[in-house]
Amino acid sequence: MYKGLTWDHPRGFNALDAAAKANPALGLSWDKHSLEGFETHPIAELCEQYDLVVLDHPHVGEAVAGDCLRPLEDIFTPEEIDGWTRDCIGLSLKSYQFAGRHWALPLDAATQVMACKSGHNIPQTWDEVLAFDGPVALSLAGPHAALSFQSICAALGERPAVKDPDLFVSEAVGLTALDIMQRLTDKSPPSVRDKNPIGILQHMVDHDDVALCPLIYGYVNYANDLTFANAPRSAGGIGSTLGGTGIGISKRCNLTPELLDHLRWLMSPPAQIGFIPAHDGQPSLRAAWSDEGVNDRWGNFYRNTADTLEAAYVRPRHNRAIAFQTAASQAIRDTLYARLPHGQLLIQLQTLYAGTRIPGSER
Repeated sequence: MYKGLTWDHPRGFNALDAAAKANPALGLSWDKHSLEGFETHPIAELCEQYDLVVLDHPHVGEAVAGDCLRPLEDIFTPEEIDGWTRDCIGLSLKSYQFAGRHWALPLDAATQVMACKSGHNIPQTWDEVLAFDGPVALSLAGPHAALSFQSICAALGERPAVKDPDLFVSEAVGLTALDIMQRLTDKSPPSVRDKNPIGILQHMVDHDDVALCPLIYGYVNYANDLTFANAPRSAGGIGSTLGGTGIGISKRCNLTPELLDHLRWLMSPPAQIGFIPAHDGQPSLRAAWSDEGVNDRWGNFYRNTADTLEAAYVRPRHNRAIAFQTAASQAIRDTLYARLPHGQLLIQLQTLYAGTRIPGSER
């Protein structure tokens, strides 16, 4: 018998559960807990209880430090890994590469895109977002304040901590990004201030006080009610912080050929193009994102946002990156809501970032 843990949303659970039930001889069952639960429970602790754990790539540094996952290189052939690297959209597989090896299969691909209610012209640049003719809201709850900040910096031409892993972001770009965020925060309705992306999208469906969210993790489940488009551009092109989830294989897992074949099938074109979208999932293979049938069923969600997936930025993933992300988001919210000096916030962000990592180490 195998036990898996995933997140409590149809996109994260239904396809995995249906696939397991379609193969009862495998003996795989899936539990679920909230997205927030993944932030509060150490990966090593979860891997002691489960054979398969669905995780976000920012947890890989923590997982490597906890020595709790099996690297894909010890399980699959180099040809298989090279194939997934080639065939998955954007950096979906590469985002799980850390310390020279890959630590999860990228089952699900997502990134911050733009969501808009019908009847509005969809902006393409940050200048057009600032001039938008309807109510705009930023996604700032939980980790999303830091993620939105990083996405705007990337659009402005600087991907945080990429050129110099010891520097989170330069002063000039950081101040410009915070100015954009401040102008939009000042106009954002309080009704969505504490909502996660799912809550904001549902609010947009149900109410009229938010017509546009320029950076929000895309959920195909809302594509029949809202229009999704690529994230806004600026001098650096499209700026978006990669999300998605992968299946990690814990060290407690007793691997069998049957389980490996099941995992291979989940990553195969028939599953990614047919089975997973048919069971509320959001696939990771590029072929699924460009498939005519998949796009016809989901209002061109995939086609309209694929460029953002291809361009998406991979955030820091070092051990304690999640702690930095949490603290940085709170600091950004405190500053924006109280309209405090942005220069002081940038110093605070750098201090928080430096305090969670070893100088010169992999980010």
